[in-house]
Formats: sequence, C-alpha cells, structure tokens
Amino acid sequence: MNVEVSEFLETGEIMIIPLFQGTEKAPNNSTKGLSRSASIAVKSAISSEKFEGKEKDRISIWSEECQIILLGVGEKNKLTSKKSRDFGAKCFSNLPENQGRNIVIRFTVGWNNENIASFAEGMILRDYSFEKYQKKDDGGKKDSEWSIVCQATKRYTEELELEIKKVSSIATGVHLARDLGNEPANRLYPEEFGRRALEWAKGKENVEVEVWNFARLKEEGMNGLIEVGKGSIHKPCMVFFRLNPNVDINKQVPCIVGKGITFDSGGISIKGSAGMDEMKLDMHGSATVFGLFQALHATGYEGRVNGITCMAENMPSAEAYRPGDVIDTYSGKTIEVLNTDAEGRNVLADGLWKASELNPSYIIDLATLTGSIVVALGHEATGLFSNNDSLSKRIKKAGDDVDEICWPMPLLPAFEKQMTSSKIADVRNQGKGRWGGAIQAAGFLKQFVQERENKDGEKTQIPWAHLDIAGTAGIWGG
Repeated sequence: MNVEVSEFLETGEIMIIPLFQGTEKAPNNSTKGLSRSASIAVKSAISSEKFEGKEKDRISIWSEECQIILLGVGEKNKLTSKKSRDFGAKCFSNLPENQGRNIVIRFTVGWNNENIASFAEGMILRDYSFEKYQKKDDGGKKDSEWSIVCQATKRYTEELELEIKKVSSIATGVHLARDLGNEPANRLYPEEFGRRALEWAKGKENVEVEVWNFARLKEEGMNGLIEVGKGSIHKPCMVFFRLNPNVDINKQVPCIVGKGITFDSGGISIKGSAGMDEMKLDMHGSATVFGLFQALHATGYEGRVNGITCMAENMPSAEAYRPGDVIDTYSGKTIEVLNTDAEGRNVLADGLWKASELNPSYIIDLATLTGSIVVALGHEATGLFSNNDSLSKRIKKAGDDVDEICWPMPLLPAFEKQMTSSKIADVRNQGKGRWGGAIQAAGFLKQFVQERENKDGEKTQIPWAHLDIAGTAGIWGG
C-alpha cells in the first residue's frame, strides 16, 4: 500500500469522508473537485436525517468521477487513536474490490494529525493477506497496489507526512512478522530463518546479522537449544541481530530475545493431532524480533539494539531428547527434562544467558510459551512477567498506546520454587502440577537472567521482562 499526503485536490476512484456525529452540513473542502451534481448529493446526504455521523453510519454515493463514502465516526470528543485506527481498518475491509484502488480520504474539521495517522495505520495494517502459495485466478486484479491519499489543510500536511511515513515504516515490520509466522514449517525451518535474516541484512550499512549454526552451537555449549532441535533433520541455530552496532559502544542497550520453534510436534511428549498445524506459529517470538529490527531500520532509529532468536524444530526421532534427560545449558546450570513439549523455555535458557553477557540495559523475551496464558487472558492480551517494576510499567504503557495490551502477571515465589526443586538437576522444565503453568514457565526463565553489580556494589538481576504471546500470536484458535 502506498500512502501519501496532500491538500484537497484529486478525488480518486473512491473518496471517503469521515464525519463526526452531529455534522449537519458539509464541512469546508469536503466537496472540492466534485461535479455540481455530486456536490449537491453529498451535501444533501450529510444534512439529511438518514446520516447522523454515528459510529457504523455509512452512506455510498455514486457519481461519474468517483464513488463517495460518508463514514460516521461518532462523537468528536470521544475519538482516540485506538478508535481511529479501528475505523481505518474496518473502512479498508469494507472497500469494494471492483471500484478501483486509488483511494482519497478527506479529513476535515475536528481531525488532528495523530488521529489521521492512526486512521491510515489501521488501513495499512488491515491491508494484509498471505497468498504466496495460492494460484491466482482473478486476472491479477488483487495484485495491484492500493494507493491512499490522506487529504488535510495545508498547515497540517508537512507534519502529517512524517507521521504517515513513521506508521508505514513500522507496518513493514508487522507484515514481515506475520509473513514469517504464516510460512509453513517445510518452507521456513531454522536454517532458512537464518538465511533470510542474512539476506535481509545485505546492503544495510547499519545492520549486522550473525548466524551460529549447529557446529558453532556445539562449540559454545548451547545445549538447551541443541537438545530441543537435534531430533529434526533441520538442525537448530541462533541468529543475532545488531542495529547500529558501532553506536554507543560503552552504553548499555536493550537486547530482545525470541523463541523460534519453527514447528513444535511436542517431541517425544507428542501433542495430539488437533490443532497441530498451528504449531508453525511457535516461532512467532523470533518472527517478532525480526519484524522489530525491520521496523527500527525502516524508521531510521539511531540507537544501538541487540536481538537474539533461538531457532529449532522440535521433532521426535531416534536422536530426539527424552523425558528424564538432564541438559547442560550454556549457563552451566542443568535442566531436568520432564516433558519435551516444554521446549521453548529450554531454548530461551541459552538465549537469555547469552543476552545477559551483552551487559544490556534490559532484556525482553517474546515467546509463544504456554497454553496457560491463553486460558488466563484469551487472545486479548499478552502475559507480562518482569523482575523490574519500572520496565514492566514502560512496556504496559507502550502496549496501551498502540492497543497491544500487556497484562502484568505475578512472579510468585511458590511457582519459582517448584522449578528449582529438581532432585537431580538445578532446575526442572515442568512444575509439580497443571495450575499456574504460565507463572511456572516465567519462574523457570528467571533462573537464566544473570545478576550484576550496581554502582553500590550490590548484586541484582538485570532488568528483564517475559512476554508470553501464545494468545496474541494466534495459537489455539486466534
């Protein structure tokens, strides 16, 4: 989708006029460029009792120049960026396929740049489909790109262009993450993820990508990752993303870690067949890390950021790891395996310890980790666990700002104790009961976040947050 900003000039093939509740006459510039008959029709519709401007109000007017859509957006003082984004998405989803792809949206009285940009963002995000493996029988109509022109008064256009460019750039990362998650596991496996990351980095001067293959993982002792992935013909790897690696060399910067199980059969503790096709989504933590770096690069972010993705395919075979095994992890701590389907935490054990070695300002991991979080929060919110209140509040606010709800969850000591109560290893990869499964998993991960000395010589854990995105990534029916 190509999105531009202009004054009230062209009318496009479809012209959308979003109007607030209580608008009794056509605002200035709303009919500019239309023929006299079309202008009269628009003015009559706006002033009629048939259109009140309430949410979901919608009237289509046909003219020789274009199709005109009057869109009700409710009360002006109740419009938020979230509602505006939703209006844009719903508006786009209802656009006719056969009336052209050149869309003009006329934002008149009462609209500010933030809400205009959010409306456009909703349209951009909604313009997504994954048809890579489908034969085209529509004559190529759907292959043509949508063109959106957001029209506003001249004094707003310069600032609005910057806002539109920003949301468009961020959306490229969102769409990349969706694409990676939608890829079937026979097309996107650990080594292929690494190859695509290396390909993406080519020609980008401020980006570095490094892939640790199976041999390198063995050299480093990354056995948490190795054990999960060794049963597959597609061997595990770890992918490092670095943005602006030569900036702020002596400064602590964030490190974002992603769980990347490109297919999760459950291993020896095999899953039931129902819904197993969705287990290609079990790498969406890593997909989000990849998408994040695309978004940061596209927006021209100037700070240094590190990312780590832990890639493996969890398959049963003669070489697969088993319940009862003990794993020597990169940290030196050992894991007692009680269930091979609790594999995400094993690979993250190595990723989190490696992230800690980078001396980060904070660590955030993203993982489709537990079904328990979906039971707790459904598909409406991400589970947010953290050892640092300040970091937790910042993440929650960031999520609220873009309508990606992160719900703070407790790191209860009793569940953490369960994970450290193995009789033969340092930690166990499953708790002692089914209750509080998401908290158990977070308690396990916490064991692999390193401590460091603060300026007073006290040892404290590196600020860390775990985002359990199983529900919001779409697993189990989302």
